[in-house]
Amino acid sequence: MLRSALSAAVRPTLAKPARQATTLAAGYPRVSATDRPATKYGGTYTVTLIPGDGVGAEITDSVKEIFQHVNAPIEWEQYDVSGMSSSGEALFKQAMDSLKRNKVGLKGILFTPISQSGHISWNVAMRQQLDIYASVVLCKSLPGFPTRHSNVDFAIIRENTEGEYSGLEHQSYPGVVENLKVSTRAKAERISRFAFDFALKNGRKKVTCVHKANIMKLGDGLFLNTFRRVAEDYKSSGIEFNDMIVDNTSMQLVARPQQFDVMVMPNLYGAIVSNIGAALVGGPGIVPGCNVGREYALFEPGCRHVASDIMGTNTANPTAMILSATMMLRHLGLDSIANNIAAATFGVINEASVRTADMGGSATTSDFTSAIIKKL
Repeated sequence: MLRSALSAAVRPTLAKPARQATTLAAGYPRVSATDRPATKYGGTYTVTLIPGDGVGAEITDSVKEIFQHVNAPIEWEQYDVSGMSSSGEALFKQAMDSLKRNKVGLKGILFTPISQSGHISWNVAMRQQLDIYASVVLCKSLPGFPTRHSNVDFAIIRENTEGEYSGLEHQSYPGVVENLKVSTRAKAERISRFAFDFALKNGRKKVTCVHKANIMKLGDGLFLNTFRRVAEDYKSSGIEFNDMIVDNTSMQLVARPQQFDVMVMPNLYGAIVSNIGAALVGGPGIVPGCNVGREYALFEPGCRHVASDIMGTNTANPTAMILSATMMLRHLGLDSIANNIAAATFGVINEASVRTADMGGSATTSDFTSAIIKKL
């Protein structure tokens, strides 16, 4: 199962008591060796690797270099899928077959075109076809890298498979477009229970439901009322729960983010809130994440940007991808290797001598990767 993304040895000393801050041991049946094991041959796990577009190839190369240095028992099945055109559909299907076979993947972000003639989002297609229904994004202040707010530490849990991302839209009359937001009680209950189980397994104290039920009284009303009903089942655990309208949530995040602990929300709000959360703690280059379901786990940076503007410049920050990869290692039960890599990564950030441009430095992606390797 998925465990803490941050090594206890390198957690910052904050005003709040230390706790197991981050990933999952959470709200879906445990993927055990006797149930749905990851593909493993001769002591080596086979993992699907999809570098993605933009800086994806550069930051996944960092992961591969680090894994090679520590002799991590991972064998990659790499598929260079690109969302830049629809011509790669055959390769995308091969990557999906690989994910279904291996059950675990590491992925960069695939570009999604805006034009009507463009293909559907392959990022969304993966989540829907594999039913990896829970997106988890971890926003935490890092030692040695101060930002406007300190002591930030919350997890965003986003329903991944329905809502505005259902892809059901049509032009009913020239100039009139209808876009269907699909909400179901079953999926609202599933993601709500996931959020509470996550809180229980990771020593969290409060779960906040983010919604717009004051306007979307049926759709978001169903999500909110289902959350409240699920919350009643967890009262005896001592976990607090509340709810907040999404526009107020946005303001509260930038004004007083320390009030949040675990946040659960429908699909679109999760996309927005995860970007705000990333900005609070230093940007998309340092926020790890994953997508999980009953059978499959797909790890990727928590803030879904391809960063095509710096592609090929060797200036991208690989931290988010490296930390996502350590989450993957813990999911596979390789905690010792994961902890060593995470500790080295946080050590480099804390020392502040090697930093990429997004963190105020001038180091390259290669420099940052080499600095981590020197600490291993």
